[in-house]
Amino acid sequence: MAFPMRNGRPRRAQTGLTYFGVLILVTLIGLSLSLAAKVVSQAMQRDNEQQLLWVGHAYRDGIEAYLRKHGRYPADLQSLLADPTGTVPEHFLRTLYPDPMTGSAEWTVLKGPDGGVMGIASKSSKAPIKIANFDDDDVDFDKAATYADWKFVYDPAIKAKKYGQSVFGAPAR
Repeated sequence: MAFPMRNGRPRRAQTGLTYFGVLILVTLIGLSLSLAAKVVSQAMQRDNEQQLLWVGHAYRDGIEAYLRKHGRYPADLQSLLADPTGTVPEHFLRTLYPDPMTGSAEWTVLKGPDGGVMGIASKSSKAPIKIANFDDDDVDFDKAATYADWKFVYDPAIKAKKYGQSVFGAPAR
């Protein structure tokens, strides 16, 4: 069946149908791009979560090593970088890592009973994607509503109780 032509061009009704088809195509492309952006954003957040866990564990391990050597918590995060008390400076942390969730070098510093740094936490108020399968030392991370609730704390009493050891690693009696 042939469509009526006027002066070699299709009638106006046919051009409206083409316009409608293009409009639907543009809408579908826009929806696809927004879905792709969401997937990429979520993948980036998962990567930042993994980085936050790694950095938090590094800070916790540095605080533990400092406490074992000095018998007290470090006065500040800077103290973890170099310990000039020995003949060879000891580094408890390579560098002061930034918070992957905020991109800032600022952390929430958690103070110990002696006023020293017992741990750190992110300042991000974003809700975490990961809600299960945390390391044993990541206490209550599965109950966290935000990344700020992920507290990377070294508490020798909790660790000793968990592993049946004294505070500094010897078996408990």
